[in-house]
Amino acid sequence: MRLDGIGLFVNDMKTMVEFYKNILGFEIDWDGEEPNVMLEKDGTLFMFYGRNDFEKMTNKRFNYVNGINGHYEIALSVPTYSYVDLVYADIISKGVESVMEPTTEPWGQRTCYIADPEGNLIEIGSFNK
Repeated sequence: MRLDGIGLFVNDMKTMVEFYKNILGFEIDWDGEEPNVMLEKDGTLFMFYGRNDFEKMTNKRFNYVNGINGHYEIALSVPTYSYVDLVYADIISKGVESVMEPTTEPWGQRTCYIADPEGNLIEIGSFNK
């Protein structure tokens, strides 16, 4: 087996697509009609599935966390420490929720965290001074 992609189960497809496309720069081709969305970022495939659609397909009910959650993170790398600060400032200026301001960690990474509109954690970091 090989990893093909990572899927997120989303509540508000339009809001999530706009965030990942316009704020984070993911490549998305979605006409607003398809129930699932394919996103790509630097060769990595992400998929958005509507929660209700997935539950109908599987005939099961699932529990979903509300608010900021710590089930996993999406990690995005930028070239240098200064880019971490620049990207963070730009994203926060657009109204995105901050989870942790840029910090240089003891292991040598400069990192920060934001949350997407449904509370999923996104790390932005660099190991290059």
